[in-house]
Amino acid sequence: LFPYTTLFRSCREAMKSLKRRPRPALLAPHLITERAVGRDPVTAYVALGANLGDAAAALRWALQALDGLPLSRVLRVSSLYKTAPLDTDSGVEVAAPGSDYLNAVLALETGLSAPALLDALQALELQAGRQRPYRNAPRTLDLDVLLYDDLRYHEHGLTIPHPQMHLRAFVLRPLLEIAPDCVIPGTGTVKEALQGCRQQEL
Repeated sequence: LFPYTTLFRSCREAMKSLKRRPRPALLAPHLITERAVGRDPVTAYVALGANLGDAAAALRWALQALDGLPLSRVLRVSSLYKTAPLDTDSGVEVAAPGSDYLNAVLALETGLSAPALLDALQALELQAGRQRPYRNAPRTLDLDVLLYDDLRYHEHGLTIPHPQMHLRAFVLRPLLEIAPDCVIPGTGTVKEALQGCRQQEL
């Protein structure tokens, strides 16, 4: 557990922080289309990470920005966790060069469809200066849709549940913190998945 958990000490403090600070300017209005809006609000879980520049500030900004998305509000947010960067090009996760990541997971109530939510996350990554010069490059901000209610989805470059979430302690540990009874569709409970990642250090 990373010592800077004071940044996300509790959901209550995080929500108070959101109310005090002006929300970032977003290019979100174009997301509100008939196709983008889901029938009813659902709870989605989003992973946040950064290891380039001021990672803690980037995650604070992302928390505010996600709460400002159309038809959406942040419900709960985990503590921050610190992990080493990984290279997955070989098919096996091995240590990669670069600074350690700060990671967190938040619960987002949203009326956006799953593809529209992905579009919004990618737009926020661009606003935060995200570049993709090569696979596993250091990131100013990395946002991933982990779960979208109990949806199982694989279209248009989006797979839900996230195909690697059950293999990553830095995703499972913060998710378990804010959703202890969470189930990964097609896999099992988050608690069970985390047992398989016991060798991974946080």
